[in-house]
Amino acid sequence: MPLPDRRELIADTAIDTVATAGLRGLTHRAVDAAAGLPAGSTSYYFRTRSALIGACYLRLAEVTVADVDRWEARYGSPDPDSAAEALAALLHHWLTADRNRQLARFELSLEAARRPELRADLHTAGLAARARAAALLESLGAPHPTSAADLLVAWTDGLLYDRLAGATAASRPAPDVSELTSVVRRMLSAALSA
Repeated sequence: MPLPDRRELIADTAIDTVATAGLRGLTHRAVDAAAGLPAGSTSYYFRTRSALIGACYLRLAEVTVADVDRWEARYGSPDPDSAAEALAALLHHWLTADRNRQLARFELSLEAARRPELRADLHTAGLAARARAAALLESLGAPHPTSAADLLVAWTDGLLYDRLAGATAASRPAPDVSELTSVVRRMLSAALSA
């Protein structure tokens, strides 16, 4: 397996740092240390903390699209049932194996809500997810795929947030794939009729 390029390594390490230490723990020095890089490496590629946060947004979007591509390839041509199964499997992955990435995404999103200079990178990242959702919904016959994609992304984010950081997240396990499939079927059905 080839080594990630330095920018990817730094962005991935910054995302992990945000997930485990919060934004207060995100410093150039902390990322250098966690990535095993010489001091000053992170600041060479991302001069400011805002640039480092922007790199996190864009890397999260890139990895999310790659996740979607992988799950779409696994489940083949879309029909509502296979799309529900694919999205449920993807959500399960994000709630378990990729939990930290989702936690970092929520924390970074909140930061952009407070800091206007970060909103452009978050907006770019969000457009990628919505474009993929719109393409899926269009292929499934949604009459208004763009507005339906907005709903599907919002519902998906709500489910992820509730299960990862919501009031009862710590007291209940991640849902299993069959429970998620049932929920996603309802979400897709509503999105397809919107």
